[in-house]
Amino acid sequence: RENFIHLCNPHLEKMKEDILYHFALGTGTHDFPALFGDIKFVCVGGSPSRMKAFIAYIAEELGLGSSGCDYPNICAGTDRYAMYKVGPVLSVSHGMGIPSISIMLHELIKLLYHAKCSNITIIRIGTSGGIGLEPGSVVITRQSVDATFKPQLEQVVLGKTVIRSTNLDEQLSKELMQCSKEIAQFPTVVGNTMCTLDFYEGQGRLDGAICLYDEEEKLQYLKKAYDSGVRNIEMESSVFAAMCNLSGVKAAVVCVTLLNRLEGDQISSPHDVLMEYQQRPQKLVGYFIKKSLGKV
Repeated sequence: RENFIHLCNPHLEKMKEDILYHFALGTGTHDFPALFGDIKFVCVGGSPSRMKAFIAYIAEELGLGSSGCDYPNICAGTDRYAMYKVGPVLSVSHGMGIPSISIMLHELIKLLYHAKCSNITIIRIGTSGGIGLEPGSVVITRQSVDATFKPQLEQVVLGKTVIRSTNLDEQLSKELMQCSKEIAQFPTVVGNTMCTLDFYEGQGRLDGAICLYDEEEKLQYLKKAYDSGVRNIEMESSVFAAMCNLSGVKAAVVCVTLLNRLEGDQISSPHDVLMEYQQRPQKLVGYFIKKSLGKV
């Protein structure tokens, strides 16, 4: 049975045209079903260059492109986000932090709706700080939790606090974990992901411009997070999970850890090592897409 995008906004039906400003796309200027109607998988990540590298990787994996092929940025009319497509896969950058990914997701979900896409899977691939894991470990998020370890997103709408669930698709996380076992190239775990509002104080770092706590307090907090089931920390998963839930979209978060925060705060691994780490979520998700399309 086909599962179409659900829009929680009755006002959109009354609009003659929907302008996706931050994508430089609009229903009055672009044929969304023709451009995007065949999409089944959407992968999102912070960096435009990383998402361009991903689309080149998945094109080659699916036999839809060759090494050295160039893929045009569909959002070339703006410098806010980058978007690339090959076959049934869309790759979109979302910037850094909850506000940036939230804006992107509003327009992405509307794009998929206007394109009449169905049975969509959206996966965030990215980097994170690990807790109690070796650097380079991949974490498949069970649920996104806030800085107090609650699986929820607090958002202020019209001056009132709204609480939204941040659970992710359990079956999808199991399928991704099975894929990791099949490729057997790097350690992978399923665990909770803590989503914070910033990179420094919000994540208990000691190396920011402002820090009014000591190392013991930091370690107590991170160990408490670990005991609650948290295995990594990043800055986008909560609103990602909440918005996908409200839109009826299967979603997952797959992030590699660049360091173990119980052992330090600064990312000091050599550039080539970090680049290899960053490719691990791409490899896992790429294999999952191939398997889903019967190409494994």
